[in-house]
Amino acid sequence: MAQQTILVVDDEANIRELAEMYLVREGYLVRTASDGLRALEIARDDPPDLMVLDLMLPGLDGREVCRQVRAGSNLPILMLTARDDDFDKILGLEMGADDYMTKPFNPRELVARVRAILRRIGAAAADAAPDPAATRRLGDIAINPASREVTVSGAIVPLRTKEFDLLLTFIDHVNIVLSREQLLNLVWGYDFYGQTRTVDVHVAHLREKLSASRLQIETVWGMGYKLVERESTGTQD
Repeated sequence: MAQQTILVVDDEANIRELAEMYLVREGYLVRTASDGLRALEIARDDPPDLMVLDLMLPGLDGREVCRQVRAGSNLPILMLTARDDDFDKILGLEMGADDYMTKPFNPRELVARVRAILRRIGAAAADAAPDPAATRRLGDIAINPASREVTVSGAIVPLRTKEFDLLLTFIDHVNIVLSREQLLNLVWGYDFYGQTRTVDVHVAHLREKLSASRLQIETVWGMGYKLVERESTGTQD
């Protein structure tokens, strides 16, 4: 199994170094950021498996970082609060944090919380994972991995190999923003060294071929693409 990456965001160097030391000791890869803007850059360009996020950051604080991350990602977030204050804890959870810890914290507890969140997220993903051979149905589209056929309202839509793989990936991650780098990894494989422009070209072709369907591939500027189902107009001829 590939090493999981943890992003530690805190303006205090000693906190970052302590967390990194204990997390690395447990086998995690660790990246660090001292401010909110840098944290958002990393989360967008090279998404980690989990973010440890201090609530009180200079400039862009943890609340805003959490809000922006949650606008386009399900990245797990462990919030750090400076006070044992119910308001801060409740606010962090309402903003979308998966868990919280009060500073100062026991680094062994931090590792245990990180491990628990990742285990919980992994179990949920495994339970939700579709049967690879099962036909997917969404809106007016059916996609059959066994026959590699796609139909829109019962009519077959011919797709090239990577267009089919791209659509299958989008349907398995419906309503989730996928970055170009993630799509390259999921569709073309980790050994593919092409440019992200390849993704843009294939998305454009797929959009054209699915233009008659109720599904739409939205561009999420600065982040990637997301498959959504358009609402039916309910009009009749």
